[in-house]
Amino acid sequence: MKLRFGLLLISIAVFFVTPAIAADITGAGATFPYPIYAKWADAYKKVTGIRLNYQSIGSGGGIKQIKAKTVDFGASDKPLTVEELEKSGLTQFPTVIGGVVPVINLEGVKGGEIKLTGVVLADIFLGKIKKWNDPVIAELNSGIHLPANNITVVHRADGSGTTFLFTDYLSKVNAEWKERIGADASVAWPIGTGGKGNEGVANFVKQIKNSIGYVEAAYAKQNKMSFVQLQNRDGFYVIPAEDSFKAAAINTLWDKNAGFYEILTNKPGQNSWPITGATFVLMHQAQENPAQALEVLKFFEWAYAHGDEIALELDYIPLPDDIVKLIEDSWRTRIKGKAGQVIYAAQ
Repeated sequence: MKLRFGLLLISIAVFFVTPAIAADITGAGATFPYPIYAKWADAYKKVTGIRLNYQSIGSGGGIKQIKAKTVDFGASDKPLTVEELEKSGLTQFPTVIGGVVPVINLEGVKGGEIKLTGVVLADIFLGKIKKWNDPVIAELNSGIHLPANNITVVHRADGSGTTFLFTDYLSKVNAEWKERIGADASVAWPIGTGGKGNEGVANFVKQIKNSIGYVEAAYAKQNKMSFVQLQNRDGFYVIPAEDSFKAAAINTLWDKNAGFYEILTNKPGQNSWPITGATFVLMHQAQENPAQALEVLKFFEWAYAHGDEIALELDYIPLPDDIVKLIEDSWRTRIKGKAGQVIYAAQ
């Protein structure tokens, strides 16, 4: 089923008898995982009758809503540090891995035809490189006709984990970007037009000729957008794809990092896509409604067990089984009722 990206709320009706104890699940946050959460929600509802209402409002909004306890779980592509988690009484776990993709609207140029380095990409977003036929871009793309048109930069207007991954990468490869702009979910963009959510950026880039923006890979794929090749840390040009996301995730150390805090940008490896990242779910450690919390955990338990094929269809990378076990173990120790009782007891 083709997704409608302008729709910010997943609302899936229940058409058959729902178990008496079942309750709908509410979540809010990152737009990065919206396509996979929508697909999982649809499949899960068919199996259990339970629906997921997920508000795709950006990571910043998701963090605010879970802290305010207005949803059962929050979602963010920017992992919180252990200190941030403890301060707010939260715990987090990753669900899938994906890639952030620079996308362009350049007449006559095919997807994957243009090559950029991280330094050049940052200079475009800094406004230092203003035209597509700039000598620096031309040198990287010999034989490709580049128009003498101004480049229109499109970025996120809202707090966004996708922006965090993008700016974290630019900060690692461009010293001026790191010093002037830095890495965060919201930054002071030097130039450009802001779109809300991955949906908004994708729509702007599709509408504005000679533009460049960045979106999660599923949005690029489903909107059939042109993307760039990007030079990775080892000097190889790679395209955003399942294999390059997997390559970047090979050396992750989920078991070593408290709170599953792991940032996957600019990882080594000949085939690694340099703007790779995981997306995370945030829940309170002390649950006021244990039965509702259990429904959330059962949804993600089902997704880990049965959602890999759906994830791969959308170019998300499922987590390995050993990491899933670590996550489910963390549910037993980190998510409890107010009286300290364990909520998740599945094997």
